[in-house]
Amino acid sequence: MTQNGELLAMTFDVHAHIVPTELMEFLRVDGPSLGLEIITTAEGKEKLRVAGRQELGPFPPVLFDLDARFAAMDEGGVDVQLVGHRTEFSAYALPSDEGARYARVFNRILADLVAAHPTRLIGLGTVPLQDPRRAAEELVYLVQDLGLAGVEIATHVDGTPIDQAGLDPFWDAANELRCLVLFHPNDPLRGLDLGRYFMDNLVGRPAESTVAIGYLLLSGVFERFPDLVLCMVHGGGYMPYQIGRWEKGYKVVPQLVGANLSRPPLEYVKKLYFDSLVHIPEALAFLLELVGPDQVVVGTDYPYEMAERTPVRFIDSVPGLTPAARSAILEGNVRRILDGVRR
Repeated sequence: MTQNGELLAMTFDVHAHIVPTELMEFLRVDGPSLGLEIITTAEGKEKLRVAGRQELGPFPPVLFDLDARFAAMDEGGVDVQLVGHRTEFSAYALPSDEGARYARVFNRILADLVAAHPTRLIGLGTVPLQDPRRAAEELVYLVQDLGLAGVEIATHVDGTPIDQAGLDPFWDAANELRCLVLFHPNDPLRGLDLGRYFMDNLVGRPAESTVAIGYLLLSGVFERFPDLVLCMVHGGGYMPYQIGRWEKGYKVVPQLVGANLSRPPLEYVKKLYFDSLVHIPEALAFLLELVGPDQVVVGTDYPYEMAERTPVRFIDSVPGLTPAARSAILEGNVRRILDGVRR
């Protein structure tokens, strides 16, 4: 956005969820042919059933409501959202053919939506990670043909750990495109009972991210694909706080921790991006000290319960934040990411 030929300061939110109404309309009519069913509960709310065995939802109405979204953005000081699906909508449980067809429909619908609101929304598509070759092809399509900025992926592939899913074709495409890969937890710590006290969200989601990023880093993904542009939500889970333990392990059991690495873990971590959704300024100050302000971006998790409704105010609450660091977090880092995408 410019004024009198000068670029105006803006705030970008990289972590916001959306479900286009056109997608729901498609799923109601054609979803069953792909293994995706919209079902209605006794209370009249809609849920999504994937592959006959996973039920997601119900969904908050604001997921579909653009007017409410733009009003919330204005209230929170956000100019542009980078929007992706609820991670459950990745639908990795579908067979390969159906998963690829669904991803193509989703990405086209999302591209049309953001094209209709180019000053407020930037799209992060989806890929069928259950078929890594097709995921790579879809990533190239959604970036180079549809003009999306990248992709949102989950922390496992329908229960298969992220390092064991054979994803090198996808990582290779992302590495070449230098598009944004937003890494988001899904179905956290499958098999562990976290149903009480909101523990699946409070503890499970950041723990899921921590486990998954450990698999990626220690399996050598960042070693093999050094130009990956990956952003972890929720401030990186628990990893930033415990990266010292990973560093210690690299020194004392290098045959296990360092088998796929040529450098200590912290050196890879400092090349990742992290969103600001850590809820207290002390935690954000620690993250900024660890990785530097050039690796932190705004994330709100709109529109869910744990969302940060006033992200600019939250950034400004960090003690000692310099104007340069503030500008980088709110805007500069995202502009650098977007400018680097090879469309």
